[in-house]
Amino acid sequence: MKLLLLFGDAAVGKMTVGQELCKITDFRLFHNHMTIEPVLEIFGEFNGPVIRKFREIVFEEFAKSDKYGLIFTFMWAFDCKEDWKYTQKIVDMFKQYGSEVYYVELFAPQEVRLKRNATENRLKNKPSKRDIKFSNKLLIYDDNNHRMVSNDGEIPFENYIKIDNTNLSAKETAKIIKNRFNFE
Repeated sequence: MKLLLLFGDAAVGKMTVGQELCKITDFRLFHNHMTIEPVLEIFGEFNGPVIRKFREIVFEEFAKSDKYGLIFTFMWAFDCKEDWKYTQKIVDMFKQYGSEVYYVELFAPQEVRLKRNATENRLKNKPSKRDIKFSNKLLIYDDNNHRMVSNDGEIPFENYIKIDNTNLSAKETAKIIKNRFNFE
């Protein structure tokens, strides 16, 4: 079993790269909005504890399965200790079942991400992002209030790659990831 943590700032292309990687490997995709959107629909608002519990059930059951691997996409605020702890909690859940863990960080400048924030694929899969003005406001807020790109040398884990996907398609980025880690 393999766990691929695919992280980066808002609208950097995590879900789309994950979708492309699933086309060329045996990974399954679990992008963060697969839990956010149903909780928003049911509760009418963002409910972090419910989202985390929902994700943990999926992680636990998937980690116990005989599947090839799972891609989980999320935003990691490197300036928040809670995000480091939560990421480690996910890793620990998988490692208890002998999973290999891979870390892929994507980054691109804000102006590129603002354009990607309104792409058809993003809006199709993430209904909460369809109010582009509000979504752009959140993206800029996160950029101004959190550090979503790691500093050089900050990620101490094996099986880590950082990719500037500013000028890469999702398909090209997925191929880089597959080749770097020799995924099937």
